[in-house]
Amino acid sequence: MDRDERKLIIEALLFVSDKPVSIDALKSVIKDIDPTEIRAIIEELNAEYAASARSFSIKEIAGGFQMLTDPVYSKWIAALYKRPPDRLTGPSLETLAIIAYKQPLTRSDIEAIRGVNVDGVLGTLEERGLIRTRGRLEAPGRPILYGTTTEFLQHFGLKSIEELPKLKEFKESDLDFIKEKEKTQTINTQTGKLVTESHETVKEGADNNEGPAQGG
Repeated sequence: MDRDERKLIIEALLFVSDKPVSIDALKSVIKDIDPTEIRAIIEELNAEYAASARSFSIKEIAGGFQMLTDPVYSKWIAALYKRPPDRLTGPSLETLAIIAYKQPLTRSDIEAIRGVNVDGVLGTLEERGLIRTRGRLEAPGRPILYGTTTEFLQHFGLKSIEELPKLKEFKESDLDFIKEKEKTQTINTQTGKLVTESHETVKEGADNNEGPAQGG
């Protein structure tokens, strides 16, 4: 089997798969190929797609490779399959972000951050396969620990959890002495006209119960 044939086989396997295909899976099918060559072939295929302005490319996500269409064509694809956009609600996204950045953690941990009950949201995220139980915390009651799944990585197009955007590390100095320009209008008692005055106020985060942004 020559390289061109291996290239066509990899393309065909990725084309028919509805989920990411790992290098090990490709190697188990093709046999006489090494991981370095697989990556080289995928890069070559992507270069060909880009050169011919194709509507798809091969992405490395969730521990494997998958052929995906460009998001710009999503509304036409959704119209073809007559299904609404696959969106998460605000509460679901907030809860999922907390789990993604702080996993593994318990329901009580999540509720302490969000300030609301999350039983229903956790159930929805589990049903969609975005989170799963990751064991139990060695504490009274042994509460369940939650973490994200491979489906989570696939849903958001991530190779690994390390690809999540980095949260800014706030310092106390970032929040102290926030200067705001405020304008007020007063009446000149001599002329009777409105006069705009600009003055600067200083607001301390501690005095307004402001604190560092919570992760997630």
